[in-house]
Amino acid sequence: MSDVTPSFPMLLQRFFVDHLRQQRAVSPSTVAAYRDTFKMLLAFSQKAIGKAPTDLALTDLDATLILAFLDHLERERKNCVRSRNARLSAIRSFLKFAAHEDLTALAVIERSLAVPQKRHDKAVLGFLSRPEMDAIIAAPDCATWAGRRDQALFTLLYNTGARVSEAINLRVDDVVLDVSPVAHLHGKGRKRRSVPLWKATAATLRQWLRHLPDTGSQGYLFPSSAGRRLSRSSVTQRLAQAVAEVVCQLPALAERAVSPHTIRHTTAMHLLQSGVDITVIALWLGHEHPSTTHIYMEADLAMKEAALSRLQPIATVPARYCPPDELMAFLQSL
Repeated sequence: MSDVTPSFPMLLQRFFVDHLRQQRAVSPSTVAAYRDTFKMLLAFSQKAIGKAPTDLALTDLDATLILAFLDHLERERKNCVRSRNARLSAIRSFLKFAAHEDLTALAVIERSLAVPQKRHDKAVLGFLSRPEMDAIIAAPDCATWAGRRDQALFTLLYNTGARVSEAINLRVDDVVLDVSPVAHLHGKGRKRRSVPLWKATAATLRQWLRHLPDTGSQGYLFPSSAGRRLSRSSVTQRLAQAVAEVVCQLPALAERAVSPHTIRHTTAMHLLQSGVDITVIALWLGHEHPSTTHIYMEADLAMKEAALSRLQPIATVPARYCPPDELMAFLQSL
């Protein structure tokens, strides 16, 4: 560490260039999320304390300013608690880095790091039944190029339980459709995993590849009509169209929010209901810790009812305890 105390702009630049990209080698998505957090924080700070971003000092990022910024995110920007906590995590990461670079601000940094994550209610886990999932996969019009792509995409999402980001980044050579079909997914934190493909999925992908423009093995497996990477919003939109097509035969879907991540939950639930071990499901989904997968066991009402049915009710009514001491017996009778 240099004897000269670094300025706030210099610290922020080192944080992004040296710490995040070179030392921690985080993904571009993480860098983008942290960047957006600080763009909003700096703009808020300029209005709140009247200092331009280049004039800010590290000590200006005190607990009062951070709490006001988090409140601004929830009240004015209408961010949910999860988003608010994600922004706070980005700020904390910077403050921990800055604590080693500017010892004069340690007292302020310690108080700022004490700002807690906000508790929130967890949403009920949503997943589809097998008939609902089958209907959505069959909904796209396979007479069109986009419909064939959508059907192949939804089939792969259901088979692999892939995140939408993993699916849209797949290249042609990431899937092997020979004797033992498999998809090689590139997950969060640069982790890779290989997921076996069902015969029906492999057949659907083989048919899709016949209609895919010849862009080589490094071309996207599910490109846009312009040949570029399909966006997350496009996948969400195409899925919404498929759901709208089947609402007439499955009216219950009209009242539910079905997103690409819903398919991921559906895959996990169907594997669990089929008797697949929870640790295998964790590997299938690419969960870093098997404990993350336990939410599916908690959400499966049918499995809870089955477990309850195996419990035998108590045949006899237990006798009431009568204390030997008269005074205690009197109190017990009240």
